[in-house]
Amino acid sequence: MKIRLKYVVEDIDRHGNVRLYFRRNGKKIRLPGPVGSQDFLAAYQTALAGESRPNLQPSKKLGHIVPGSVRALCIEYFKSAMFRELDPRTQKVRRSILERFCEHKSDGEKPFALLQPKHIRKLRDEMMDRAAAANGMVKALRQLYTFAVRYDLHDRNPASDVEYLASKNPDGFHSWSLDEIEKYEEKHPVGTMARLALALALYTGQRRSDLVQMGKQHVRDGWLIFTQHKNRNRHPVRQEIPIVPELQRIIDRTHGTGDLTFMVTAFNRPFTSNGFGNRFRKWCNEAELPQCSVHGLRKAAAARLAEQGCTEFEIMAITGHRTSKEVTRYTRAASQKTRAESALKRITGERN
Repeated sequence: MKIRLKYVVEDIDRHGNVRLYFRRNGKKIRLPGPVGSQDFLAAYQTALAGESRPNLQPSKKLGHIVPGSVRALCIEYFKSAMFRELDPRTQKVRRSILERFCEHKSDGEKPFALLQPKHIRKLRDEMMDRAAAANGMVKALRQLYTFAVRYDLHDRNPASDVEYLASKNPDGFHSWSLDEIEKYEEKHPVGTMARLALALALYTGQRRSDLVQMGKQHVRDGWLIFTQHKNRNRHPVRQEIPIVPELQRIIDRTHGTGDLTFMVTAFNRPFTSNGFGNRFRKWCNEAELPQCSVHGLRKAAAARLAEQGCTEFEIMAITGHRTSKEVTRYTRAASQKTRAESALKRITGERN
């Protein structure tokens, strides 16, 4: 008796070999044969559940997915609402990290219940030369086991006991100085798309994913009103930021702004977030500022607000941060400078 399963199709290659595929919504996923085998049925169930990543499907290279393994836990995690509610980019990054973990010395085939902090710590230490990647791995495992505990698949989170490595650059991206801003402005005058990009970043303090979406439709009575792209599906942050006169002047004098977005490519199309990052990198290099980046302008904007005496909550109202932790890191140097100036003024006043 021939087995017929929904969405399973057969293709014959040029050598006459029969190949099996799961075809749905215009996508095809290769299935291992023969039809009805254990590997085939496991791969079919995975594809049917919506998991199209070949790294986590049964294959001749990886073999059958072991029940109770780390890889099996990953598959369940990827199907959960906890994972699917994440931003698409976050999903992609986290999935990639967990897949690499599974492939490392076949760790994915080991029982997830036996993973201990010492195992994670050992792998973390092997990545000491890449602290950011090591910390990303620890963070991904924390989230994986948070899922396992929350869904009663496990009773503890071994990754939560593993410390992050100290970053070689605790302050993160370089924050632009006033001299660097002036140097960029000299190279890219008002009217160019490069200058508009600088002004939008500096006078709104937003991430590049928000900058590329800003347009005329977000302007209401001299205010920019929009919802930040990051966490827009889970914890949306609605922003209302006044357009300062200098920013409005630059917008008005910029040639070739788009209908839906202020910034457009040479083909009059909106930038993607990554495309804008690459283009801004080129503009910085043209101004001989290799150490500067668009994210550094977000830090510079927060630092300038701190130097003007703004409180953390006032700065958060501009940047859209939900907690003061990141704002404090952004403005640490500026706050120290402001406090030092205030302290010396007090001493001078007392003597006078």
